[in-house]
Amino acid sequence: MKKILNGELTNESSLKAVPLTIDFFKQPTLDLAKSLLGCLLVKETDEGVTSGFIIETEAYTGPEDQAAHSYNNRRTARTEIMFAEPGHIYTYVMHTHCLVNIVSGPKDKPEAVLIRAIEPFSGIELMKKRRGITDLKNLTNGPGKLTKAMGISMADYGRSVCEPPLYICTGIQPAGISQGKRIGIDNSGEARDYPWRFWETDNPFVSRHRKRI
Repeated sequence: MKKILNGELTNESSLKAVPLTIDFFKQPTLDLAKSLLGCLLVKETDEGVTSGFIIETEAYTGPEDQAAHSYNNRRTARTEIMFAEPGHIYTYVMHTHCLVNIVSGPKDKPEAVLIRAIEPFSGIELMKKRRGITDLKNLTNGPGKLTKAMGISMADYGRSVCEPPLYICTGIQPAGISQGKRIGIDNSGEARDYPWRFWETDNPFVSRHRKRI
C-alpha cells in the first residue's frame, strides 16, 4: 500500500502531477493496460482535486474481441471516440454507473483500456462525500465507484487524457502484477476467458480478488 499512515493516506510524495504525453498511450493495448498500473489518475473539478493510483485495468482489443463495444468494427455514437487516436477518454454508462476507459490502438483500430480500480491518494474527504461512505477500502474498488468518487462523468467523453481536467501522471511502479479473466463479460464467447485483466498483486483496493495465472 502506498503512503498509508494510521489508516489514512498521506500526500507525502516526490511525485509531480505532470500529465503523461501522448506517446505513452501509443503502446499496444495489452502493454498499456499493464503500464497504467501505478500511474496517478487525477480529476480537477470546481469542488476540488481528487487523485488515485491505478491498480486494476482491463484490456479490450476492439474488432477481434467479442467483449469489446467495438467488436466487428461496430461504430455507433457511443463507440465513435474509440476510432480516434490513442489517449482519448471513452466514458459510457452501464447500469446507471459511468465507467472510464482510455482509447488505445492506432487510429481506426478501436481498442481501449478500462480503469477498474484505484488506490485513493488525494482529495479523499471529497471522495467520501460523493460516495456517502467512510470505508476507505470500499471507496474506489470498482469502475463505477471510482468515477463517482472522482467526479468523472459523460462530460469527460472525448477529451484528451494528457491534459486537465482528467489526466494521468507518472506514479509508483507496482512490485508485482497479476492477471486473470475479465469481469462481467460472460456472454462474449471465447473472449470471456481471455486473461486480460491486470492488477497490482495483493493490493487491497482491487475490485475482486480472483484466481490469477
